Amino acid sequence: MRPSGIIALTLAFSTLAAAQTPFYLKDGDRVVFYGDSITDQRLYTTFTESYVVTRFPAWNISFTHSGWGGDRVTGGGGGPIDVRLARDVFPYQPTVTTIMLGMNDGSYRPFDDTLFTNFKNGYEHILDSLKTSATHSRITLIQPSPYDDVTRAPLFADGYNAVLLRYSDYLKTTAAARHLDLADLNNPVTSMLTKAAATNKDEAQKILPDRVHPAPAGHLIMAAALLKAWHAPALVSDVTVDAQTATAQVKNAKVEALKTGAQISWTETESSLPLPIDPRDKLMELAVKSSDIIETLDQETLRVTGLAAAKWELKIDGLTAGSFTKEELANGVNLATLPTPMLRQAIDVHALTLKHNNIHFMRWRTIQTGMATDASPSTKQSAMLALDQLDNELIAEQRALAQPKPHRFELTPAN
Repeated sequence: MRPSGIIALTLAFSTLAAAQTPFYLKDGDRVVFYGDSITDQRLYTTFTESYVVTRFPAWNISFTHSGWGGDRVTGGGGGPIDVRLARDVFPYQPTVTTIMLGMNDGSYRPFDDTLFTNFKNGYEHILDSLKTSATHSRITLIQPSPYDDVTRAPLFADGYNAVLLRYSDYLKTTAAARHLDLADLNNPVTSMLTKAAATNKDEAQKILPDRVHPAPAGHLIMAAALLKAWHAPALVSDVTVDAQTATAQVKNAKVEALKTGAQISWTETESSLPLPIDPRDKLMELAVKSSDIIETLDQETLRVTGLAAAKWELKIDGLTAGSFTKEELANGVNLATLPTPMLRQAIDVHALTLKHNNIHFMRWRTIQTGMATDASPSTKQSAMLALDQLDNELIAEQRALAQPKPHRFELTPAN
């Protein structure tokens, strides 16, 4: 075999292996997100949670968001690192722990050997503590999200993001040496910012408005990077309807009551939901168009072949989702990018994700830590138990809303 053939065969096997790699999370997992203010925003973490809840609605996975603004590897406003870990990680008995630190550790200045050594030593202490006190946890090291030196000029030679990339290199080496998992939340966001700035620099600046803390649009791309590192599937559903034979081929969906003729109709129940990307958020739209998130994580494909008329209107549950030529329908339309009942359902699930996490935040930051010395132990415990109950009720509502629902599809010739 010639070298070119060997290379092609190797690439083919690599692609096949990647496609067959199972999703990192498993039913029954308990995930704790640990980090600084960027994790404290509870945005990339909640996008990740909503993806899992809507893409695997039969699974029972818990998510705890334990970021604290200003944190370094030594801790911060929430206490020293050992206090943070003992209070905010270990009690949740995580089977998966993510760590994103570094933004504050570099002190927003040119690379400093002493600060870098402190970061390495502190990070090693965190990993050793997890190994001792969270023995069943799989650990994902997150290369820190970027400081925006893309849409604005760097404040010093090479810029602060170059410092973060050096910290990221250490994390790569550490993950390999300790056989841990790794996710890059820097380069994908920087790449997106570069493309967004080429389209609309003023709007692109708003994605990281203070150069550090992303808007939801930036966090969506961060969540996508984490999910891709975890081998998250792109598939929402894949349905092909043959109008000539009145048959359907499906993946991750069910088609019933298929009727063909002048009008084509069927009932479709998809096993999962698309990403909760709010079409009203213009920054979100810019970030999505400047990334590969739709191609890699949000494929809800509908194909209809054997159509006679040149153009068709698609309605789902009586509401227009779009108009398409027969060629577009034959090639496949991605429903995830359209205003469908499935998208609205996903957005409603995400709203509950945010709501239940806000309740946990109140329990943790206002009662457990914020009133540590202000209330009697019994009163404080009663308040926390009440908030835990409300949190659990909201999670139950979130999971119930994420369950598959049947929808009525109709294709009618358009003028």
